[in-house]
Amino acid sequence: MTSQTSTTTPAAAQGSHMWVLTLEMPGRGMSTQYGTWTPPADSTRYDVFVALRGHIVSQHPEMASANCVFFSLEPNRL
Repeated sequence: MTSQTSTTTPAAAQGSHMWVLTLEMPGRGMSTQYGTWTPPADSTRYDVFVALRGHIVSQHPEMASANCVFFSLEPNRL
């Protein structure tokens, strides 16, 4: 199983950060999702990771015990 989620909106309507998160159930499936988000003030990178992982697991409950094989969170600007 591979899944992708993205947003394609004008830059002004996008979140302050762009993220990519890949979860894998070895030998059973993998899910990669990405998008933009503006985290709450004073959020840490860990807070964002936990929130995004929780979001993915809410959509794909079978990934609850999956391994994180990739996580990227960067400011959404060039």
